[in-house]
Amino acid sequence: MAASFVTLFQWRLNSMLLHENEILLGVKDQIKSLISQLDAAGSFTGDVGMILGRESGHGSWASELRGMLRQAEDFVDDFVIRAYGQTEKDRKDSIAEFGKELQNFNSRISEILNRRPRVEAPLMLEEIQRFVRSNISSSEDKETDLVTCMLNYINLPYDLKLSLLFCRVFLGRYGESIDGLVRVLVATGLVQEKPGELMEEKAQENIDKLISLGMIEELEVVWDHFKVPSPYFELSLGVMKAEDFFMSTANSDIMVPPTARHVSIYVADNTIPNTNSFLHSLFVSEASSDCLRNVLHNSKLLRVLDLRDTELESLPDEVGKLVHLRYLRVWYSNITKLPESISNLRNLQTLDISWSGHEFELSNGVLNLAQLRHLKMYQLLNDGEFRVPQGISRLGNLQTLEGIYAGSGIAKELGVMTQLRSLEVRCVSDDHADELYFSVMKLSMLRKLSLTVEMGRRIESSLYENSFFPCLESFSPPPLLQTLKLVGRLIEMPLWLGSMENLTKLYMCYSHLSENPTTILQFLPNLKYLRMDKAYKGRRMDKEFFRGGGFPKLEHLYISSENLVEWTKIEEAALPCLKQLSIYYCMKLMLLPEGLQHLTTLQILDMWDVHEDLIRRLSPNGGLENYKIKHIPLVKYLGHMISSVQGRWTPQ
Repeated sequence: MAASFVTLFQWRLNSMLLHENEILLGVKDQIKSLISQLDAAGSFTGDVGMILGRESGHGSWASELRGMLRQAEDFVDDFVIRAYGQTEKDRKDSIAEFGKELQNFNSRISEILNRRPRVEAPLMLEEIQRFVRSNISSSEDKETDLVTCMLNYINLPYDLKLSLLFCRVFLGRYGESIDGLVRVLVATGLVQEKPGELMEEKAQENIDKLISLGMIEELEVVWDHFKVPSPYFELSLGVMKAEDFFMSTANSDIMVPPTARHVSIYVADNTIPNTNSFLHSLFVSEASSDCLRNVLHNSKLLRVLDLRDTELESLPDEVGKLVHLRYLRVWYSNITKLPESISNLRNLQTLDISWSGHEFELSNGVLNLAQLRHLKMYQLLNDGEFRVPQGISRLGNLQTLEGIYAGSGIAKELGVMTQLRSLEVRCVSDDHADELYFSVMKLSMLRKLSLTVEMGRRIESSLYENSFFPCLESFSPPPLLQTLKLVGRLIEMPLWLGSMENLTKLYMCYSHLSENPTTILQFLPNLKYLRMDKAYKGRRMDKEFFRGGGFPKLEHLYISSENLVEWTKIEEAALPCLKQLSIYYCMKLMLLPEGLQHLTTLQILDMWDVHEDLIRRLSPNGGLENYKIKHIPLVKYLGHMISSVQGRWTPQ
């Protein structure tokens, strides 16, 4: 991947010129000269030849160039760490030394490039087949698919190649969100930074390209999550094995090679192997504070640190010494506060402390994180809200702010955070609702909005039964809003919902409406995902709920209701694009609607906790209502599915 490393190193140098102008003033010419040298390298296939195991000089120069670029990047990162801890005099000496070393790298890279072959040898099918057999365990009937996928991979642009491998490292054994992948790709430098452009948008474009090529897939059940499908899953592992640049392992027994820069350990079991000091990304679960402290002391160049299921009581102070850290996620821990040293993370872009310890306090130190772009929080205590310090609006680069309580003056501050694109507010109540709605209406760039009402006392174990949204009729959503989540009881359907032409996803949870909620929703032109989770408390849904021509682009429909007894009919030409229908916790529902059999686009019917009589009627073994669902390729019920071959319910 020498070609990829050339481009990424260029991006790294350009990013330094944007953000480290103060310390690089005396060496700008040397940096620009090095960038020009890398520009002159052009494109080449030496990286592919190296992966495929070519032994000729053709592969050796590419390998040498990659090693040189690694050294240069590590030297640059180490210089930044040293420079910010030095006196002015020492810094001048370091900058002079840094400039000389840049010139040295420039000369050595030029010498390597001069040895590049004039004509690249064409790739041979036999080479790819040999690579597949050597690095991927597969049966003969799958080898053809793997070879085809390898050809597709080779033809990808450099940034998409690395993005695909990062999907595999980031994914680990858990499902991950596409939004999370976007933030990681930006943090690792796999997206070129350009003034005036959002790197997140470019990262999303790259992910969309990989989806369109079938190299990653959106999960059907949890929309916005992804997986790497077979055979690209196996292929990525094979390439990672050949490269030793990415490493993904199920446990901590395997030694991390000195060339690895991005490492994922699914189960650390409170031990982490000796990592090299040049590690850039570490994804780990079940690690103790002591072993984490040792890793952080050794890995000063970390840009991404992802910790999960760690049972940490606190983060080591060493975190604050990670000058290059851009992404910090700590999930499912017992920490109740961040170390004071967190304010030293001048490059931090993402801070995600969801599912942390009870009574977590976010200190004023977070206000010093000038580059922070994404702040995500959630805790189990109370209504899951976090109290953020006053002055949060000082974070002028913030795009994502999730899990906050908007009382105590925070609602007013939100009104000046016009750069926000995703906002989640919990525990919405009368004392600040008007000010909150007024502020949100000013957020013209907002794409995602989640509002959860303050939870009141439960009635008969029903959440939010007496927790009403205050004065929601006075609200008007920002015009570019694409995703809206409302959690809490509604007195009536807000009329403004019907005017949201850009809305693609709508979550209505615990609305407990007596009226038909789809009257307003079914003619939204771009709605693709609708979740009605106890949104309607009526006993009957008739043809008025899904009229002909209604929901023209809806692909995923989720219905949950404790009260629903009858669903009579879906009109012809309704739901013309529906792919998945999920029916959960509808224990009183006895029949699926007439007209379901005409939904020819439906691929998945997923039922969970429904009445046994309904399942008997749908059974392929003589069920009277089976004609309504027999055209659906996948029908699931409580972990079982209908087998089209055997004609009966079988374990999934």
